[in-house]
Amino acid sequence: MFEGKKILITGGTGSLGQALTKRLLEHDVDAIRIFSRNESKQIDMESKFSDKRLRFLLGDIRDFDRLNRAFEDIDIVFHAAALKHVPVIEYNPFEAIKTNVIGSQNVISACLQQNVERVICIGTDKAVFPINTYGATKLLMEKLFVTASNYLNKKRYHTKFITLRYGNVIGSSSSVIPKFIEQIKNKKSVTITDPKMTRFSITMDEALDFILNATKIGQGSEIFVPKMKAYTITSVKDALFELLENTGEKITGIREGEKLDEVLISDVEMRFCWELDDMYVIHSSINKNYYEGAGNLKKIESMDSYSSAGATKLSNNELKKIIENYCL
Repeated sequence: MFEGKKILITGGTGSLGQALTKRLLEHDVDAIRIFSRNESKQIDMESKFSDKRLRFLLGDIRDFDRLNRAFEDIDIVFHAAALKHVPVIEYNPFEAIKTNVIGSQNVISACLQQNVERVICIGTDKAVFPINTYGATKLLMEKLFVTASNYLNKKRYHTKFITLRYGNVIGSSSSVIPKFIEQIKNKKSVTITDPKMTRFSITMDEALDFILNATKIGQGSEIFVPKMKAYTITSVKDALFELLENTGEKITGIREGEKLDEVLISDVEMRFCWELDDMYVIHSSINKNYYEGAGNLKKIESMDSYSSAGATKLSNNELKKIIENYCL
């Protein structure tokens, strides 16, 4: 479905944006517009990819007029731009609201005005039961996208608003494994907040597969969540000690705004949750016929919530293989 399409990625110079760009360029896309406010990253990315189908647009999603112009003739928008670092956002909450909430509203409005075919919003587990400002802003972002079709004149426009929700990608700058690796290589103790802490596991390749699959089958107004295994922080530490060196550990305690476990689907959302092969779909009024051919759709009846605490855990060998392939 990407052949011949014009695609725009907000926050396109980030780690996800660059990986998504690389994957999309494998398809016969017409053009990909990289929209971000970081000119240095744009210059580096342009040099790295050197593909005539790429266009680099400076701009901020807070600026509706700039977005509206950037979205002209675009078929698909991937919305990945956001302020994401929890401690920074706790200290600068006004800025997070401007970017994550108002900026997302601007993306929706520009998509409506330009009659974009599909817009895919990249969410986070922190939007479920948010205990920090980042999670609260991402929850509002999700709500905006899920209800965006209320502002759509379906006789004139056909934009589908699709929301995705998953946790940190293994090996990304905001994940814990690169931090542990750096500490071990510098002969320092690994700093563990709580030995009982659990997290979902998703690699960049798995994230990209999930994003593109949901983009193809989404009907609009739903939230897609991938099925994933999980790991404990202690198991990560043990795997890294086996792969590198045992430099000891130090328990620091959970930081403000941090959760012990990740929750991707709440108990309340389970009432509207469906299983679709390797993902879950949260939708209050799902159209079963729409997903025919996309996979085996069935209603969730026996799961209270979807949490990393209760998810199947990666074995030590599985975890070491992932670390070797994506982090070392």
